[in-house]
Amino acid sequence: MPSEFTGKHVTVAGLGVSGVPAAKVLHGLGAHVTVVNDGDDERARAQAAELEALGVTVRLGDGDTLPEGTELIVTAPGWKPDKPLFGAAREAGVPVWGDVELAWRLRGPDAAPWLAVTGTNGKTTTVQMLASILRAAGLRTAAVGNIGVSLLDAVTGGEEYDVLAVELSSYQLHWAPSLRAHSAAVLNIAPDHLDWHGSMEAYAADKGRIYEGNRVACVYNVADKATEDLVREADVEEGCRAIGFTLGAPAPSQLGVVDGILVDRAFVENRQKNAQELAEVSDVDPPAPHNIANALAAAALARAFGVSAAAVRDGLRAFTPDAHRIAHVADVDSVAYVDDSKATNTHAAEASLAAYESIVWIAGGLAKGATFDELVAGAAKRLRGAVLIGADRALIREALARHAPEVPVVDLDRTDTGAMLQAVQEARRLARPGDTVLLAPACASMDMFTNYNKRGDAFAAAVRELGA
Repeated sequence: MPSEFTGKHVTVAGLGVSGVPAAKVLHGLGAHVTVVNDGDDERARAQAAELEALGVTVRLGDGDTLPEGTELIVTAPGWKPDKPLFGAAREAGVPVWGDVELAWRLRGPDAAPWLAVTGTNGKTTTVQMLASILRAAGLRTAAVGNIGVSLLDAVTGGEEYDVLAVELSSYQLHWAPSLRAHSAAVLNIAPDHLDWHGSMEAYAADKGRIYEGNRVACVYNVADKATEDLVREADVEEGCRAIGFTLGAPAPSQLGVVDGILVDRAFVENRQKNAQELAEVSDVDPPAPHNIANALAAAALARAFGVSAAAVRDGLRAFTPDAHRIAHVADVDSVAYVDDSKATNTHAAEASLAAYESIVWIAGGLAKGATFDELVAGAAKRLRGAVLIGADRALIREALARHAPEVPVVDLDRTDTGAMLQAVQEARRLARPGDTVLLAPACASMDMFTNYNKRGDAFAAAVRELGA
């Protein structure tokens, strides 16, 4: 495969996390590489200078025009399919790959198989859990892909792996037509990125690409019929099995929960009658329902790869979640303060709200076109109060008025970063002993903060100020 790039004219669309490694790899394989990029800011110019020093041509400020002679485009995953560049490529018969597709095609004949995960929410946590389980089994592995570690680096870096735990976004899957995983999981499907995909159907179809050509297991969420439908539609290798995960008692060919125990009725002998204990719910950190689901999905993929029950237990016990994912910050005056700033859409916030019985909810930010009626109606009985921040807080306030009119609401008419301290102080005033003050914004953060990490940091700092 690598020899086919020698002398080939390849256009790399976009700099950044995926574009720069792609340009370097292709240049190293002897391709004539031109990078095109919409932006022309300081960061882009620095990246361009680094590539130009290697002999790569970089064109800043024009990502729409197809360079003359282009035989292949390798695109950053976030570039939308309706960009003029890709229209010109279609007219010229030029194929378009993503960096994941390039990485897949560059794998050697003895390369590590991929255990792949996608879904609207929970991808990163599940992939990290999976990697922890695989390491507990003594396997050489890494968590790569949309998690922030380039698959190209993993494939071409010289490190030997037994198996890779791969997080894939819908963007990446859209541009990866030949990807064929050992086994894969779709955790859930909820409206997201519809401006990019054009419709819910197109978004789900791109998620479903992860199942194409699976060899051993297609793992789906029993509670989310859309994920099972994607399995039914997938063209898989003969003998590949559909494996469900559920928070209830599992049927044959499923993993689930019985009396506080995670159990496997899929990868056992005589699964009609037998089940294998994998771990206790208390082995999962945090033991919130949606995180138990993540653990079951990770366990299913690991079991599909032949990992022992003991390694599943040990890997889950060893796993520590990233910051800002339903993280307990502190207890102040018998009230728990929990940071789930990563809940940037309604589906994630719904899972977070379901984890607690009596909540003072801090929410708001950029809604990204979302509506909040279903979220609020489902959580209404759990809400002690709500504190709203951010540019689109009125949308949540109106949903609360319709579906939870008895819940006291504090609407903070400010979008500076200092609003978080006031929000936490207002939440403390509304809370009673035994309550949880939960930051689960259901919105993006960029109206007030650089990213969800900074928003979570501000919340934690405000909580620590209360404690002091």
